[in-house]
Amino acid sequence: MLNDKLNKREDEVMNAVFTLADGKEQVLVSPYEIIALLPPKENYDEEKLEGVLRALELDGYFELIASDRKGEKMYVIHLKPSGLAYKRSDTQRKRGLYIKLGITVATAVLSFAIGLILKAIFT
Repeated sequence: MLNDKLNKREDEVMNAVFTLADGKEQVLVSPYEIIALLPPKENYDEEKLEGVLRALELDGYFELIASDRKGEKMYVIHLKPSGLAYKRSDTQRKRGLYIKLGITVATAVLSFAIGLILKAIFT
C-alpha cells in the first residue's frame, strides 16, 4: 500500500493537498492555504512545506510547479493516479491496522480462556 511509506509530515501535507484539490486532478494553491490546513503544533513554514511537497512529488503523488501570481508564490499541483487514490489507500491502511489489532486482542482473549480451562482441568 502506498501510504505505508509516508512519514507523519508527508501524510499531513498530502491530506491537505487532497482536501484542497476536492476531487480535481489539478489545483492552484498558495503555500499559506496548505499551511492553514496543517496542525499548528508542527510549525510549518514555506521552506519546510516546500521540502515535503518536493518529497511527495518524487514519490509520484503529483507534479508540482511553483509560480508567482502578483508577487505571491503559488503552486500548481497536478495529482497523479497515486495522489488521486490517496484517501482510498489511507482508508485501506487504517482498516488493515484495525484488523491486526482485532486479531491481536482475539488471540489474547483466546489464550487467556485456554489458560483458565487448563488451570481448571489440572487443579
